[in-house]
Amino acid sequence: MSSRRRFLASAFLSPFALPAQTRKPNIVLLVADDLGFAEIGVQGCKDIPTPNIDSIAKSGVRFSHGYVTCPVCSPTRAGLLTGRYQQRFGHEFNPGPASQASDDFGLPLNEVTLADRLKSLGYATGMVGKWHLGYRPAYLPTRRGFDEFFGFPGGAHSYLDWKDRGREGNPVMRGAIPVEETTYLTDAFAREAAAFIEKHKSRPFFLYMPFNAVHAPLEVFQKYHDRFASIADSRRRTYAGMMSAMDDAIGRILSKLREHRIEDDTLVFFVADNGGPTLQTTSSNLPLRGYKGQVYEGGIHVPFLLQWKRHLPKGVVYEKPVIAIDIHPTAVAVAGGMPGAGLDGVNLIPYLTGQNRRAPHEALFWRFGPQWAVRKGDWKLLASGQGTPELYNLGTDLAEKNDLAASLPDRVKELQAAYDDWNTKNIPAKWRTIRERGGQKKKKKRV
Repeated sequence: MSSRRRFLASAFLSPFALPAQTRKPNIVLLVADDLGFAEIGVQGCKDIPTPNIDSIAKSGVRFSHGYVTCPVCSPTRAGLLTGRYQQRFGHEFNPGPASQASDDFGLPLNEVTLADRLKSLGYATGMVGKWHLGYRPAYLPTRRGFDEFFGFPGGAHSYLDWKDRGREGNPVMRGAIPVEETTYLTDAFAREAAAFIEKHKSRPFFLYMPFNAVHAPLEVFQKYHDRFASIADSRRRTYAGMMSAMDDAIGRILSKLREHRIEDDTLVFFVADNGGPTLQTTSSNLPLRGYKGQVYEGGIHVPFLLQWKRHLPKGVVYEKPVIAIDIHPTAVAVAGGMPGAGLDGVNLIPYLTGQNRRAPHEALFWRFGPQWAVRKGDWKLLASGQGTPELYNLGTDLAEKNDLAASLPDRVKELQAAYDDWNTKNIPAKWRTIRERGGQKKKKKRV
């Protein structure tokens, strides 16, 4: 009997219930940036070892059909932290650099973040890494539920130049104060995350760690570059070093949890924010079609892992579609809270234990400007922004090679109607990047 079948068989005999505990479980949310679908070992990568990331899957659950709500960075994060489709509140596009972003850019202040919820449940809350949800003081992490913050507010940052020359308004910060950081940025983030765990090891904590690795620019310390002398392509070799640095950082976090004997009671998520931009960084999305910025599978179907050693069995592959907005209600539930109003995500734990045998979602949806998609069961209807909608059966055609729209018009109508109904609950985008505004730089108001 396979590990998956053994797990499901035992799970139905033992419905999930949180046992009495002296403290609530810790929660660690790790997010990789621009990571390709096939760039970790458990997803098939052969040339870049990722033992620490892989250990999360081997010690827990790998979602083979894990999704994010957008094929680019900022909207995905807005959905991730709120547990809601970001189109509900107009957070549909990236903002562009601080000097070009719309004046009203930022996760709306009336949206409740996962940090807000967990803080209200008694958690110490900390964030280390890339924010990308608002540049102005009112939108920074320490105003959005996080007790502590070390990172940068924008969407991209140099790994070697702490001032990040050329990206105005995007300093490395501690709290709301710019600081000088001369360590390789991924290593600095690992240091800060380990320090947060050390500081709060005796109470329940939430650590949100959105790396900027492996987002461009391709920059790496020599020690990481030297690990991959066998890779001839210079860009791929640098990318490999960046991946290895991130894997080391995750290893340091997991090791710190083990050091204080709290790993078994820590819920650890690992997810990518969108598909890889292969042409820019070499990140592979195979066998999926498409890249970052597209609603083909390669833009939205990502590595998605979950570990909770004391409560979930190890080495499980969960095959029903899930989405990153499920992380918010799952984390709140294990922390002892109740679902908030208006959430689109669901608590995944009952589905993983077998308490609930249905699929977590009847359908999943995406809207990114003229691009949109809906997945219902194995069927996916998408509009790429050009031409008529395309229909694919992902159960037999995960690579989206065979468009069935012309031969199955009734299926197209069914999925189109589902998408249209979902879309009625959304609002127009509140801002667009400078490129989407037609290349006209917007004059900034002083704030």
